[in-house]
Amino acid sequence: MAKCRICGNAISAFMTFGRMPLANGFLTPDQFKDEYFFELAPAFCDSCHTVQLVDQPAPEAMFHGEYAFFSQTSKAMAAHFERFANDTMARRLGKTDPFVVELGSNDGIMLRHFAKAGIRHLGIEPSANVAEAARGQGVNTRCAFFGAETAREIMAEYGQADIIQAANVMCHIPDLNSVAEGVALLLKPDGFLIFEDPYLGDVIRKTSYDQIYDEHVYVFSALSVARIFGSHGLELVAVEPQVTHGGSMRYVIGRKGRHVVEASVAAAMADERALGLDKAATYDQFRRNCEASKDALMAALNDLAAKGKRVVGYGATSKSTTVTQYCGITPKHVEFISDTTPTKQGKCSPGAHIPVKPYDAFASSYPDVALLFAWNHAQEIFAKEEGFKASGGRWLVYVPEVTFIP
Repeated sequence: MAKCRICGNAISAFMTFGRMPLANGFLTPDQFKDEYFFELAPAFCDSCHTVQLVDQPAPEAMFHGEYAFFSQTSKAMAAHFERFANDTMARRLGKTDPFVVELGSNDGIMLRHFAKAGIRHLGIEPSANVAEAARGQGVNTRCAFFGAETAREIMAEYGQADIIQAANVMCHIPDLNSVAEGVALLLKPDGFLIFEDPYLGDVIRKTSYDQIYDEHVYVFSALSVARIFGSHGLELVAVEPQVTHGGSMRYVIGRKGRHVVEASVAAAMADERALGLDKAATYDQFRRNCEASKDALMAALNDLAAKGKRVVGYGATSKSTTVTQYCGITPKHVEFISDTTPTKQGKCSPGAHIPVKPYDAFASSYPDVALLFAWNHAQEIFAKEEGFKASGGRWLVYVPEVTFIP
């Protein structure tokens, strides 16, 4: 039996999504024979209430010099991170020569706003190619994984940090105890750790099971975050819901006793208990909901194929790997996936091996139906694709339920 990555309690998977490749492992046909697979199986710890993967590929296999995700490909996310940076500068930042560290800073999409404001900063990014892109934006970036050792190195060179920030990163890091230890070392006495990630409450409410993939070793709740960082002399002092990624939560953490704990924390925990996020039975029901969603999506795709309709995927997202593999979607169901990321174009999707083509392939010959893998950017996409709608095209979505739009 596996052990909880946080508290060491015995855990077992509440479901399996089956044989799964690397979510961002886009590849060419000559690489098919050597493709890596593992079992994607989430578990719930009834001791610390942390939802986590039982097994996860090595970090070096997922985050490397050819990492396929660049944050700046989404205008909506760029605007979100600008707001995040400005909010931190206005509400949380110290006044005397402040120093900001961002974990998993990607291409500098958020930290560049601190750089432009002349604030001392350092991005920690393990993928060499995106770290280099950040430096090109004028963002001071170190290519490394963050933990206690890296925290000591940063302290020796820069001193302690007023703010440690992260966005859609903490859920990627298997050894969170080392991260929490590093934060406890690096953070100034009155500093803040501020991070946001996809929120477990939204995953459960919406059956958004595609938030579970190799990089997301955790799906957090306020209950689990308080437990994870609480054992390292830190406490959760505020939570702030976000609409990004189909529902995220921003967590604000400080040293115990140094800040007023806002009412939002108790309110979030009460809501989570009412939703059953602290009970194993909730995750058994989630498994049944996932199975029902899979059956409904495949019924829709098989019906479209039987009618000879052209279906194209929209957005070669990390999340789409979970959907295609778990549901059994193949090139027989989806002709290709349209994506604007150059490093994915001309390759095939992980596992399912559906061709990935540039956006022009979608726009120049609209399909009958677009399967919206990038559903968390639906508002931005629908506004952009009025031409597809006017052509008679329909969207097929699967979160929170399988349906056609319009």
